[in-house]
Amino acid sequence: MALTGGIVLVSLVILTCISVLGRGLNTFAHSDFLKGLSQSLSDTILAAGAGPVNGDFEIVEAGIAFTIFSFLPICQLFSAHATVDVFTSFLSKRRNDFIIAFWEVVFTVIVLLITWRLYYGLEDKIGNGETSLLLQFPIWWAFLASFIAAIVASLVALYCAVGRIMELTTDQHWLPKAEGAAH
Repeated sequence: MALTGGIVLVSLVILTCISVLGRGLNTFAHSDFLKGLSQSLSDTILAAGAGPVNGDFEIVEAGIAFTIFSFLPICQLFSAHATVDVFTSFLSKRRNDFIIAFWEVVFTVIVLLITWRLYYGLEDKIGNGETSLLLQFPIWWAFLASFIAAIVASLVALYCAVGRIMELTTDQHWLPKAEGAAH
């Protein structure tokens, strides 16, 4: 999922760069400076279609939602989410393990809730036939991609919650080491 999310994210970055460059080139072609320098160059740039990518923000909006859900599983599996341990660093390992397991379960419940609501959003978007403004692609496509990634995130979150509880109760490692952890 992370590799797929990474490919989508890099594609979105490239799309955004092309769109920004096209918008800048279009603005430059309309500028009095270029028109005064060479009207024919200005007309050639504009005739070539220099401008932003049509519907770029629609594609980015749909793609970013998918990439977020695509990166959740690997972040969850390797405990790579941002944490603040200023208030817990003085506690025993056992208490910190309890806190980690507790928040793992809470996170799992939240991911399951989001996945459940994405399912109902997907049903709603399929039912009402809503499309994006400029490109007119069905909105449910983005919901479906995000829902599939959220299902994977839910499964990994469940696995991690069970693993953290098992680690807490058995004092054995059930999950991969946390990102950057020395233990």
